[in-house]
Amino acid sequence: MAQASEGTVGYDELATLKLLALEGALEGQEKVSCSVLAEDLDASNQTASRRLQRLDDADYVEREMVSDGQWVEITGEGESALRREYADYRRIFERDAAIELQGFVTSGMGEGRHYISLPGYMEQFIEKLGYEPFAGTLNVDLTDESVRARAGMASLEPVTIEGWEDDERTYGPAFCYPASVEVGDSIYEPAHVIAPERTHHDEDQLEVIAPEKLREAIGLEDDDEVTINVTER
Repeated sequence: MAQASEGTVGYDELATLKLLALEGALEGQEKVSCSVLAEDLDASNQTASRRLQRLDDADYVEREMVSDGQWVEITGEGESALRREYADYRRIFERDAAIELQGFVTSGMGEGRHYISLPGYMEQFIEKLGYEPFAGTLNVDLTDESVRARAGMASLEPVTIEGWEDDERTYGPAFCYPASVEVGDSIYEPAHVIAPERTHHDEDQLEVIAPEKLREAIGLEDDDEVTINVTER
């Protein structure tokens, strides 16, 4: 399940966050009274107030205090935490949990070509993924909704590509998630979303590897819309 954030958010706070979401705080500001929240949580007013404060400290909610209560809205960080919980429950109750991410093709910085072709990685790709990936990645700028949905990948079990070292430096591990690339009615697989432990990319950009150069195999250009369906090993 989702881990505590900076030591302040645990299961009790997540239960409070879920209750706020059910009351509508994901869609916008929701009027909250500590006494009513405490009753819904079967807790004291002080406990309810403390949980709200911890959610606020973790940037999971934004609050505006007024004379008869407070307006509360769940932030993007808070939504991501709920999506991680949701993804965990999907793994429990659904055999084939998958995460759908949407975005637009973009040009990368060219680093993928270099790192993927390194022997210490390539040997593991062939052994663990079952194919030799094209020396390069398809870079996808995710939509805002998919940036939040990406948090659910934390609950999926990836294929781990171990770190290694040569005479010059140490190379960190990477994590590969089975995926398919969908463009219109066409679906390309096998492919994997690759998430290096150390990367220059932000959470809004996804890297995908495959046996072929995906731009040519599917006929993609910059700004083309794609859907990436991510599963687990």
